[in-house]
This record gives sequence, C-alpha cells and structure tokens, in this order.
Amino acid sequence: MPRSTVETVFDAPRDIVYRLFTERESVSPYLPIQVKLVKAGDPATGVGAQHLLGFGKVGVTEEITALTPGELMEYKIIKGAPVKRHVGTITFADTSEGGTRVVYTMESEPSLPVPAPALEFGLRQLTNQLIGGVRKALR
Repeated sequence: MPRSTVETVFDAPRDIVYRLFTERESVSPYLPIQVKLVKAGDPATGVGAQHLLGFGKVGVTEEITALTPGELMEYKIIKGAPVKRHVGTITFADTSEGGTRVVYTMESEPSLPVPAPALEFGLRQLTNQLIGGVRKALR
C-alpha cells in the first residue's frame, strides 16, 4: 500500500500545534481548500468528528478515528475519494528547543490502478500543504 511520511518541527508549543491539526477547520484560511466541520465528534474525546476538505459540498470527508491529547491524531477518509482505504496518522512530541516534532504519515489504497510512486508523490504534496497551512496559522 502506498505510504508517505513527512517529519517536521514547528517552533511552537505542542498544545498549540496539536490543536491546529485536530481542529482542522482552524487552518482553513491558510489552505488552498476549505475545511469545514460537518459532524461534531464525541464531546469528551473528539473521536468521530468529520471534516469536509474541498470547495462547497465537493471534496473528501475525513473522520477522526483516534485522539490522544497532545500526542496522536488518526483519521480515515470515509467518502469523496477513489480509495478503498486511506488513513492518516499524526504524532506530536516536544523538542529539546521547546518546539514540536510532527510525524505525519498517510497510507492509501486506491480503488483505481495508480502507480505507487505517483500516489506517494501526491500524498507527500497533500501532507506538505497541510503542514504549510499550520505554519501560516502559527505566524
């Protein structure tokens, strides 16, 4: 299954970086697409929240499947993309300099025949756009 992992460091505290990634709509003004909360998650955990990424009603819908406050976010695409399975996992850790190390991994199994290198490139580009949106939000 094609997979892409991007590691980066943000010069910001972990709680702020974690919030920007998990409250997906908070970075919408900094992305070339819109991110909209379409279903709230569990009030205590946030799991089950669904976000539409796209334009208007056209795009992909992600559902948060796991959250460990300050440490982990996992989601899957539940509609809008030609995939059998797509999972994103983001981990967060403090750096010795007071920043936050983020490891963002996407795995995708397309339902159409797509060469793995092409899909991996696309996943990496998408990950970098999301990371770039968080960087802009931190300014």
